[in-house]
Amino acid sequence: MTEPNPQPGTPVRTLPDPAAPGPAGPGDRPPPARFAYDAHTWKEIAHLLTNLPAALVGFVYTVTVLSVGAGLTVTVIGLPLLALGLLGARQLGRLERARARAMLGVRVEEPSPLPWRGSGGFWPGLWQGVKDPVGWRTFLFMLIRLPWGILTFVVALTGLFVLWPVLAFVVRALADVDRALVRGLLSPSDELERRIAELESDRGVVVDAAAADLRRIERDLHDGAQARLVNLAMGLGLAKEKLLEDPDAAASMVEEAHGEVKLALQELRDLARGIHPAVLTDRGLDAALSSVASRCTVPVRVTVDLAERPAPAIEGIAYFTVSELLQNVSKHSRARSAAVEVWRSEDRLFLQVSDDGRAGEPGRRHGYAGLADRLGAVDGLFVVDSPEGGPTTVTAELPWRDRSGTAAGSAPGKGASARARR
Repeated sequence: MTEPNPQPGTPVRTLPDPAAPGPAGPGDRPPPARFAYDAHTWKEIAHLLTNLPAALVGFVYTVTVLSVGAGLTVTVIGLPLLALGLLGARQLGRLERARARAMLGVRVEEPSPLPWRGSGGFWPGLWQGVKDPVGWRTFLFMLIRLPWGILTFVVALTGLFVLWPVLAFVVRALADVDRALVRGLLSPSDELERRIAELESDRGVVVDAAAADLRRIERDLHDGAQARLVNLAMGLGLAKEKLLEDPDAAASMVEEAHGEVKLALQELRDLARGIHPAVLTDRGLDAALSSVASRCTVPVRVTVDLAERPAPAIEGIAYFTVSELLQNVSKHSRARSAAVEVWRSEDRLFLQVSDDGRAGEPGRRHGYAGLADRLGAVDGLFVVDSPEGGPTTVTAELPWRDRSGTAAGSAPGKGASARARR
């Protein structure tokens, strides 16, 4: 399930599916084994007998992928084949979990999907797939299962004619080992592994965003202020040559150079504001966002309800997020008015930008995707509520950190959760 009315192509928070299998608990344990054969015992016998064919398929697949992938690592196609093989191993693990759930009553959560980041490029995504811990644990499970599958198949098959009086107890012991293997190797990665994978993926997004910002600054300097300064130097050189011959012409050229200086200074101020505005450093989000709102093409109401300022990094991300959202409002929304609200609830900083314009413009969708990636890289959340025809409300959520750099606990604020406001 997802939040209502998501903008197409925009990441939103995914809520747990109540129909999905939950974590293992007391309900997973079968009733005690008895001399009398019941449904649980027959299911366990069926599981042990099907272990061998399932183990053969998994073993052959694992050995083939590992041998071919490792053998071709010196070529371009080796790592992609290995990544695809690990992705296929995830599907085999899904089948094994379903089989254990149906026959052994083992309920194991499905692992989270790999945190792919489309803007990270091909090679970071490929490396993420090659390091997939879920796939590698599934490979280990398949390798272990072949000798174990042979043993359980032989014991269960021969036990039907030899060990009949005590077979239920033998089957239960073997099935318990299977349950331990499934829980130990086919359960989701622990929180640390998931967190590491997400952080590694997010690091690529941050690096790409920083590189894009540096290219933008370089381009703006080269095409703007630098070009004007070059023209200024040439104009002053010509004015110097004409100073004695034609003072009036020299004075006119100096006047033009003076105008070029003013334009170059203005462009440098705009560029500096785009890197980190002085008003944000000196006076905080309230004044900085009010300055941004004053440059918007539609009237914007700004409400900042913060008892204290967040850490400079969080403050900067909040500023540029609102700034880009208001640029989208100016360029694409055709709105008559907009509003910006900023507040803190416990250890999160919330930003909400709303307008009464049209929804679904292609330019707005593109900007949303980039913002969602950047916020996700710092443990943020980005949610769009944009029904057909408008209005549009964008809510961004960031972790709150004090200016000392430490995470904070609860604090007074509006107190309304983002879910309620969405």
